[in-house]
Amino acid sequence: MNRFFALACAAAFPLAASAQIYFSDDFEVDPTTNYSFNSSVAGDLPANNLNNEANYFFDYSSVGIPLAPNSAAGGTRGLKMETNVIGSGVFSGFSTSPLGLSLSGDYTLYFDAWINFQGPFPGGGSGTTQMLFAGIGVAATSTQFPGTNINGVGFSATGDGGTSADYRAYTAVGSPLDPSTGVYAAGSHSTARNNTDPYYAGFVGTVPAAQTAWANGQGFFDQTGSTNPGAQGMAWRRWKIQKTGTSASWYIDGLRIATVDNVNFTGDNFYVGMFDINASSSTQPISRDLLFGLVDNVQVVPEPTSLVALGLGAAALLRRRRK
Repeated sequence: MNRFFALACAAAFPLAASAQIYFSDDFEVDPTTNYSFNSSVAGDLPANNLNNEANYFFDYSSVGIPLAPNSAAGGTRGLKMETNVIGSGVFSGFSTSPLGLSLSGDYTLYFDAWINFQGPFPGGGSGTTQMLFAGIGVAATSTQFPGTNINGVGFSATGDGGTSADYRAYTAVGSPLDPSTGVYAAGSHSTARNNTDPYYAGFVGTVPAAQTAWANGQGFFDQTGSTNPGAQGMAWRRWKIQKTGTSASWYIDGLRIATVDNVNFTGDNFYVGMFDINASSSTQPISRDLLFGLVDNVQVVPEPTSLVALGLGAAALLRRRRK
């Protein structure tokens, strides 16, 4: 079998080609230099203790967080994201994107996400209402933060359920899209973005026993209990952002959260990030160890329909060669 035929056959059978991956990172080998760090605060760097921080090689088992569901045994490294760190007191955020990635066509972004925050539970201690953020259709070096710049489409969720809009979709700077636009799967009523809406009732997180023990060892005895129903914190979640044409749909653990149509995708990359919706920082010193977002096992895969089209084209090429 010649090389052309082998490649064409691989493309002609979409089930076999469905294993194709555009991008993948499990963070088990330090990837820091492979990412841009784009902060809303001038002069900010991933680890300069100024305002926002990113640790691309963080061992989350060190603070009692269990292995992510899509990790290999022992693979407890991930991307740790902190925003508005203690003492900074600035409405701020950051995004991070892989360098050199250029996505086209229809594709789906997947990753495991964990939003950690300090107690007492269920509501959390001071300064715990922060949002894990992700989106598509951006340039790798563009800062994505609702206070200063939004390109493409972005989706965010709180860990503690501490706002009236715990699930948000953004296509522009400023306020997230309102429920009246119809983008949220929970409905168009005013509480459709709130963790208290029955649509999100299946989401509940619990502080891992190992984290309780670790916190107790630090002299902090409020790290125990469970989140409010509908909140995203203290549990591994699988995020999915699916691009189809000019539409983007957001899912968490298979539950559709929002679909935004007619998106202006201005770039060919994706991002993850964190931001704080308040200017005040936590007053609890333990927050530097317990208030953060985690991302692990990132994948971008092509949509099956794109692969089918690719397969049909390859089959046509094979027929022409046989004539």
